[in-house]
Amino acid sequence: MDILELDRRASDALGKIIAAVTPEDLRRPTPCADWTLYGLIRHQISDNLGFAAAASGTTPDRSVWDSGVLGADPSEAFGWSAALVTEAFAAQGMLERRVEVREFGVLPGAFAVSMHFVDSVVHGWDVARALGMPGDLAPDLAEVALELVLGMPLSRGPGQVFGHPVEVPDGAPVYQRLVAHLGRDPWWTP
Repeated sequence: MDILELDRRASDALGKIIAAVTPEDLRRPTPCADWTLYGLIRHQISDNLGFAAAASGTTPDRSVWDSGVLGADPSEAFGWSAALVTEAFAAQGMLERRVEVREFGVLPGAFAVSMHFVDSVVHGWDVARALGMPGDLAPDLAEVALELVLGMPLSRGPGQVFGHPVEVPDGAPVYQRLVAHLGRDPWWTP
C-alpha cells in the first residue's frame, strides 16, 4: 500500500467535491454537527497546513492547526493547501520520522499520513452529503480508510474527536460502514 499515493488521491477527490461548492452552499449544515460547510472546508485547509508544518520535521506552532482561510475561492484555497501537504509528505524520510500532530501527540510519519488520508476520505463524504450528492465517490479509498480506522485507537463520546459507532446492516456499502464506525449517521441528509 502506497499511503502517499492514496493520500494524494483522497486529496484530489476532496478537491473535486469542494470545487462544486458555491458561496451560498457555505452556510449548509454538514454531518459534522458543529460545522457548516464553511467550517468543514476551513478545518480541512487548516489540517493540510498543520500536517505540512508537522511533516517539515520541526514542532509547529499549534495555531497552524487552526489557520485555514477560505478567502474568495474555497476551491483554490483548498487546492493550494493540498499541494503544500502533498509536497511536505513526499519529503525524503518523512514516513520514517516522528511528527507532532495536534492533540494526538508525536506519531510515526506514516501513521500521520494515514490519519490525513482517512480525514480526507471521510470529509469528502461529509462535503458531498452536505451538497446533497451521493457520498460514495471513491469506494476503493473508503475500503482502505475503513481498514485503517478499524486498527486505530479512537477517542469516542461527548467532547471527543469521534462519536460512538452507529449500527449498519451486514453488507452495507463501504462508505456507510466507514462513517458509521466513526460515529456519523450514514443516512444523514441536509
